[in-house]
Amino acid sequence: MDIKPSGKMSVLPEEYISFLSELKERIRKAQIRAGLAANRELVLLYWHIGNEILTRQEKAGWGAKIIDRLSADLRHAFPELKGFSPRNIKYMRAFAETYRNTVFVQQVAAQIPWFHHCILIDKIKSGDEREWYVQKTIENGWSRAILVHQIESGLYQRQGKVQSNFPSTLPAAQSDLARQIFKDPYLFDFLGIGEEAVERELEQRLLIHLRSFLLELGSGFAFVGSQYRIQVDGEDYFIDLLFYHLRLRCFVVIDLKTTDFAPEHAGKMNFYLSAVNELMRHPHDRPTIGLILCKSKNKLVVEYALRDMRKPIGVSAYRLTRALPKELKAALPSIENLESALEEKP
Repeated sequence: MDIKPSGKMSVLPEEYISFLSELKERIRKAQIRAGLAANRELVLLYWHIGNEILTRQEKAGWGAKIIDRLSADLRHAFPELKGFSPRNIKYMRAFAETYRNTVFVQQVAAQIPWFHHCILIDKIKSGDEREWYVQKTIENGWSRAILVHQIESGLYQRQGKVQSNFPSTLPAAQSDLARQIFKDPYLFDFLGIGEEAVERELEQRLLIHLRSFLLELGSGFAFVGSQYRIQVDGEDYFIDLLFYHLRLRCFVVIDLKTTDFAPEHAGKMNFYLSAVNELMRHPHDRPTIGLILCKSKNKLVVEYALRDMRKPIGVSAYRLTRALPKELKAALPSIENLESALEEKP
């Protein structure tokens, strides 16, 4: 192997490229582990600071002004470090007050970035709901922007609310997972179209905004095609949207309806599911699942339509505007109220 005076080799060893690739991957993984470890230590430190303040305020009667003094002293002692502003220390106190269970903090909460916790403190009142978003952030690797989007869309209230016959058509574990994955209603406010949109326009806009559509569907959906052609006894039929779900390990057929749900929609979906199972399903795939997305639905009509169906079908409504149903909107506290409440805490 020759090395030029500049330090560059004239001829690289055969194994060098694979060696470099492996080394880069090892370094990247080390960086990720270091980043996660640093975040964990930061979150645990902030929880400890917040807990100490909380304890002294409760037991020794320390007042609210201690936070301003502590902020000044810490910034003077560690001028190179950010994060010791009065506002952030108030978040630390709120964080410790929110999570009194140290095991949860160490094993779960420390896995997501600090500013995700600030968002959750600001926007979520319910402990169960907040912990649900923590778990989902860990599972899906949500950025701050996506976390805010999911909270403001009322995902917690919508997830798992699909009306379906999954319990009677799928094994228990598959049924539970399917119910967790599908939601009701779906929010398509990113499409920029009105309630008068026809089905073809709705489908085209969803394809144009496929990234946003996949985000709304949730993790695990792989897009297969639109107006997907299947042939049955020489006749062509077209599926509005076809996906494959990586966790469910099955095809998912989506049929779009710009009208209210009607019983005949379930019959058409049943036909599509039979065809996909016969023509496309791999022996290791699980039974294909159908999702009918309609403008609105009557729960009793859906129940009767699905009751004796032997194929797994879910029915959900969609919304084309940002306005949430009143019962969902009421469950979401206003940002202003929460920020105000946080500022008032000692």
